[in-house]
Amino acid sequence: MNFGNGNDGQSRFFVILMIALIVFVGITAVAVFFISVQGAEEIMVPDVRGKDLTEALLELQVKELYPRLQLRYSQSANDKGQILEQDPAAGSIVKAGRRIRLVVSQGVVLNTLEDYLGRNAEEVRLELKTLFAASSQPLLTLKEPFLYEYSSEPPMTILQQKPLPGTAISGPTTLELVVSRGPEETLHMVPALAGLTMSEALDQIGRSGINFTFFLRPAEGEKPGTVISQEPAAQAVVTVDTLVSIGIVPPAPREGEVFGLFRYTLEENPYPLQVRLEARLPAGDTRTLLSVAYPGGELTVPYQLPVGSTLILFLLDREIYQEEVLRPPPDRLYPEQL
Repeated sequence: MNFGNGNDGQSRFFVILMIALIVFVGITAVAVFFISVQGAEEIMVPDVRGKDLTEALLELQVKELYPRLQLRYSQSANDKGQILEQDPAAGSIVKAGRRIRLVVSQGVVLNTLEDYLGRNAEEVRLELKTLFAASSQPLLTLKEPFLYEYSSEPPMTILQQKPLPGTAISGPTTLELVVSRGPEETLHMVPALAGLTMSEALDQIGRSGINFTFFLRPAEGEKPGTVISQEPAAQAVVTVDTLVSIGIVPPAPREGEVFGLFRYTLEENPYPLQVRLEARLPAGDTRTLLSVAYPGGELTVPYQLPVGSTLILFLLDREIYQEEVLRPPPDRLYPEQL
């Protein structure tokens, strides 16, 4: 019997079937490729800036675009719930399904004006500066210079404010303050500083509240590290703005330590503000060199500290300046008198 023809027929059928499957798969792959290359439908991004969030979301939904929301405070209470910014910009051509970044207003950070009466005006200034540090147009600004009045209240105490506490804030507002200058014609007695060490002199200055400046000169027989002169003299009665000039001889050098004269110019004020100079030592300990009510101008403070220490200056308990203690060049050991 001859079975060859039957086997050949089955083989040809199988080959034809495989070729047909391969062609079908190829056509399908080509079709999928061109569909994927063509991509989603292209859409023009609508302009939703200034619109309420609900209205903006509906517009994007119609265009088959999806939002990505960010919240931000604005300068007007009327902006709350409105779109401030969008990305991509209106008119951009994007594919359907694209995410659109929307910045939505949370309204203003303050709705009503706080009661600042009795507070320290300098603290309020720093507080507002911190609150609106990231804003190009602060919602609340202080009118300066302040108006000052003699008062039994401590210097810089807020006596009056305009607008009044509780006033609604709907946009950028200027706050006017009337501030205490302190008792009229405040006088101080100059302490006896000659012969004291640097730390003793700084302690006396801090307790007396005088306005002061230090200058240095080489020793001429005097004990190193002590005050050698002062002007006005001890026991003189002076006004708060009288500058007391204090001469000091540098202390004897110590291994690994540096002697220097710290200098920093503070803004002039019509009344003294509390200033503190601290030293953070390399070991991590902190030492207070001076704490004093100071009216402003150039602050000078002598110090002898380990190399690598950090001097930190505070104004009303807020850090405003840092300086590392380095070994000075020889020609700066004895600066000229200020």
